[in-house]
Amino acid sequence: MSPRVPAGRIPPVLQVLQALLTMLLAPWRLWALDDECTWQFVLNQFDRVGQNSASDRFFHQEPVDTVESVFRTLVDEPIDLEEKYLGFPYFLKINYSCEGAPSEALIRKGHLTGLKPVVLVTFHSPVNFRRWKIEQLQIQMEAAPFRSKEACSAEEVCSMGWYTPMPIKNGSVVMHVDISSNGLGPIIPRKRFYLNINGFLKMQQDNTIRFTVGNELLSLIPRYFVNAPSRPLWYTVDQAPVLLLGGIPNEKSVLLTDTSFEDFYIVELNIDSCWVGSFYCPQTSFTATIHDAIATESTLFIRQNQLVYYFTGTYSILQENTSSGSWVRVLANECIKKLCPVELHSNGSEYVMALTTGKNEGYVHFGTITDGRVSFEMLPRQWSVCKGIQEANCSIIWAVFSGADINDLLLLVERRDPPARKRSLVVGYNLVTEELSILYEIPEFIPDARGLEFLMLQRAEPYTSTPLVPKGMFYNPYNKLLFIWGNFLLQSYDLENYIYLADFPKESTIKYLVNSFRGDLAIVTETEEIWYLLEGSYQVYKLFPSAGWEVLISLQAMHQSSLYTSSETMVTLFYEHSKLYQLVYLMKGPESRLVKRLVPVEQLLVYLKLNNSHVLERQGNYLAPTFTSFCPFTVMRLQDLPNPQRYTRQERYRALPPRVLESSGFHSENSLAIYQGLVYYLLWLHSKYDKPYADPVHDPTWRWWKNKKQDQSYYFYLASNRQSTGGVYIEMDSYEKIYNLQPEAELPERIFLDKGATYSFSVFLTARGQAFRIKPALGSPFFLESQLGLGVVLADPNCLEVMVSQSVLINRNSLFFEVMLKDKSVCFDQGISGHHLKRTSVLVRVRPKAGGAGPPMSGKMGPPGTTSLLCSSLQVVGSAGHCFQNTHQGQRVQGNVMVPVLIGCPPGKRLAFDITFTLNYNRVVNKRYFDCVQVDPEMPCFLFRDILYPFFLIQDLVTGDSGSFQGRYVLKVVGGGPTLDTIRDYTEEEIYRYNNPLDKTHSLIWTAKNRTTMEDLAFNLMPGQRLGIEWLCLENSPCHDTVPRSIFAPEFFFKVLVSNRGVDKSTYCDYQLVFLLHIHGLPLSARQSFFFLMVSASIFVGLVALYLMICFLWPFVVKACNVLRWKINNIMAQESYCSYTSSSRVFSVPSNIPSRVLSNAPSKAPSNIPSKAPSKVPSEVPSKAGCKVAEKGKVEPEQT
Repeated sequence: MSPRVPAGRIPPVLQVLQALLTMLLAPWRLWALDDECTWQFVLNQFDRVGQNSASDRFFHQEPVDTVESVFRTLVDEPIDLEEKYLGFPYFLKINYSCEGAPSEALIRKGHLTGLKPVVLVTFHSPVNFRRWKIEQLQIQMEAAPFRSKEACSAEEVCSMGWYTPMPIKNGSVVMHVDISSNGLGPIIPRKRFYLNINGFLKMQQDNTIRFTVGNELLSLIPRYFVNAPSRPLWYTVDQAPVLLLGGIPNEKSVLLTDTSFEDFYIVELNIDSCWVGSFYCPQTSFTATIHDAIATESTLFIRQNQLVYYFTGTYSILQENTSSGSWVRVLANECIKKLCPVELHSNGSEYVMALTTGKNEGYVHFGTITDGRVSFEMLPRQWSVCKGIQEANCSIIWAVFSGADINDLLLLVERRDPPARKRSLVVGYNLVTEELSILYEIPEFIPDARGLEFLMLQRAEPYTSTPLVPKGMFYNPYNKLLFIWGNFLLQSYDLENYIYLADFPKESTIKYLVNSFRGDLAIVTETEEIWYLLEGSYQVYKLFPSAGWEVLISLQAMHQSSLYTSSETMVTLFYEHSKLYQLVYLMKGPESRLVKRLVPVEQLLVYLKLNNSHVLERQGNYLAPTFTSFCPFTVMRLQDLPNPQRYTRQERYRALPPRVLESSGFHSENSLAIYQGLVYYLLWLHSKYDKPYADPVHDPTWRWWKNKKQDQSYYFYLASNRQSTGGVYIEMDSYEKIYNLQPEAELPERIFLDKGATYSFSVFLTARGQAFRIKPALGSPFFLESQLGLGVVLADPNCLEVMVSQSVLINRNSLFFEVMLKDKSVCFDQGISGHHLKRTSVLVRVRPKAGGAGPPMSGKMGPPGTTSLLCSSLQVVGSAGHCFQNTHQGQRVQGNVMVPVLIGCPPGKRLAFDITFTLNYNRVVNKRYFDCVQVDPEMPCFLFRDILYPFFLIQDLVTGDSGSFQGRYVLKVVGGGPTLDTIRDYTEEEIYRYNNPLDKTHSLIWTAKNRTTMEDLAFNLMPGQRLGIEWLCLENSPCHDTVPRSIFAPEFFFKVLVSNRGVDKSTYCDYQLVFLLHIHGLPLSARQSFFFLMVSASIFVGLVALYLMICFLWPFVVKACNVLRWKINNIMAQESYCSYTSSSRVFSVPSNIPSRVLSNAPSKAPSNIPSKAPSKVPSEVPSKAGCKVAEKGKVEPEQT
């Protein structure tokens, strides 16, 4: 498209409109003086914090160990030093800028005036609910000021920024960040960014980052976009972290973004680009252009010519490593003519459809993506669509999938019989029943509406001579609206009755539709026109080109906006959080660039209304415009809105940065590391809180501070006196879960309803003109007739009902409506929390009662301010596209609000074992309680002989409610083992035998004290409270005859399943709780007891016999030991003598002195010793004297 600023003199009408708009918008500009300021952000790794030009890409997914050393120094802070503290790979750096002012001075000014950005990070739930828990989680943080590391000559600060940790959550790859002000300093509007993990990047060995899908192109060549047609942006809504857009002429390149086009990259894909032409795959030409591109949670799909490729990224926090590593060609033997997206995921998977031509014409390849694994199935399974509808020659033009709750595949089929005449059909195929049926036959020619806005097609209306050419379909599973588009626009609520929207001209042909799934529909034609439709209404508005667009361009040119030029090309159009955005290539010569800009739909509609609803009346000598408002009310307010968390299921945590003790208030790297570690630990506590045993206090942060709360004043005293060792003060109350979010003045983004649940609110309307009329009535002085009505349209009236009561505020010329939406308890069976939710919606409209239509209820007039009850009318709304509200964020449509409703078990509800009350109750009833010898505070033991009275809690993790479970449930033992390491799961047959109260095989593990069975007599049916469990462990049960592993009694761990499925009709929730019960004191069997008796008796008798034997034989043993000792001494003496004599014989000199000389030699013995008779000792045993004489005999010869 190429909008141009009007050249030359502006027409008088436009001059008047511009002057009027300037006056209308002036008060809002004065109110928001800093409206031109906007938030900015970049990602920084920890080692790059404080660098002004640092910016990192978001692809690291694992926690980093960069904060543990800092936490070890916090010895006087209320944290547990034994815990492991980790950090996230990135910080979020936040700044803001204003037009015409230097950013550094602005940031310093904001800091000095108390400005602190408030960051709200919202994690999107994963697709696969079988692997991850479905939850709506947010964390609110306050950014911490940090001085830049760049060289600075100032005493305090030159440049600075605000930093918060960028948290990452397992199972979530899509996150959006809302940045707002804390209310101090300059007024900066709230801004939302997408920050998604890019799993298609990898780090090279040289520490450079490159794409795995191809090569990044650094130059933005104009021929990529100039004169190129726009193309649709297809992706799984709210789940795709990386978006890609093809359509670059003659290039196998795509636009890739992980921030919803806040920034983007041009990547040349590394695919083979081969072209396989054959007799079954006719191709007239070859091009390198990527025709179709679809992004899912972890996988990208593209079509080039007839070939289809997919690439699975690396997302370690999402699933196991299933990255494909390269582009994988799929459906290699098929000729694919088109890829059709499925925008919404269902049943834990994502879907994509491929339409074939050639040999398999009439079939659809239905692709399923689960955890990055891609599989295709050719549908229909039995025969082709052409054969099923008995057509010899047909072709599938488009396909849409209604979702897993309906499992219908809607096909737009073109039949060519005869070939010169083409007729189109809407064909339905059910994936479960495999039933193929024709739902609707589209007319051959465009109907003649004859000036009507819409026309109900009943085959009796007149038709024009213009052929009706279908191009595609779109189905919204929330409001059940099916759109068929081409050079026309049809819509249907029930797939049977169709309405022709005559406001769309037959001369234009629709190229693609864009839906917000919140009641807005944008249309792009082949000539790049943009049309707009409020779903449920019948007026189609032309936004571009239009007089309203010309006014917008003129006003933007007056403000010298950089987002608009006289020459531009639209690349794509898409919705983001109910707002319409354009991706536009602005042609400014060397400064040409690609920008993302908001399409101000409301302002364009206002300009259109002002242009079409004014009349120039002469007043004196000049013409004055007179404007007529088609809005039936002047004020519309939503009141009495309930707290949103109960219905939106949004969990929110709050984490403030630790207080720094430095007087300037700037944080250091250590304090930022502490902040990151605290945020990580807070989310870790959240993830670990979903456990079977309930804590005494229903709050994930209770365990963090339970042992430190009593010392809170002491920690504050240390910090206030600047004696904290870490230089920071961790305030325990700054890390909490928020349960009391207050409602805003609008309906929530979505509503979750459990069985029989209600949602109520009120609508206050002030009428334009008279709000009511008084008419006489028979039998009553008068009755009041309202001039306004409130209509509520239900997408599934069989599932929901609505009650509207109306009151007239006479003295205020206003109406007050009370609306209550209620679930009928018939459209959902039972499911796990957050699983298989049924999608529907409610549409609230305000309409004028033309001619007093509608049956009023009579009432008597009272004093001013009293109310009279009137009935509401559910009719076609006349306020759609006519009523707007001025807010500080711009115009907003009023009088037409669509809210998605999800029916089923809401996320965030769980069943938990109330161990605290169970212990207390069992101690009172059984009058005793014996825990295990080795006490485990996380899993207390129960005695086998005691009756166990279990109690359970229904806990709401969103609102903080926790109450005793009063419903009925079934308790089964599904596994067990004598130790934690030997626990095994039982088979279905074993579960039946171990838990069936009527079992005849003596395999029962337990029985209910007051027996109550299910209807099929299979298992015990437990009431909500005070039903005891008696442990049996019969002879064929696994806990029978358990061998003790120590001197203490045997123990056993039972794996218990508690479920209310099929027995509790009060809720849609299928509460399934699996937990371990530690039972000790199990009795021994007769055989085991006899065995232990015999072993014990044998040991006792053996010990007694041994004792008696020792006592009887002890004297003999002592005597034998003495004799043995004596003999050993003699032997040792003999061996010593022999050794001595042998050594003397070696070293002595032989003597020739005769023996008589020796005998006559005088003795040297003392004279006082009397002589004794010589002893007669055998010669074999020498005496000590002999030894001495021999020694003398040796020495004496040497002296002579």
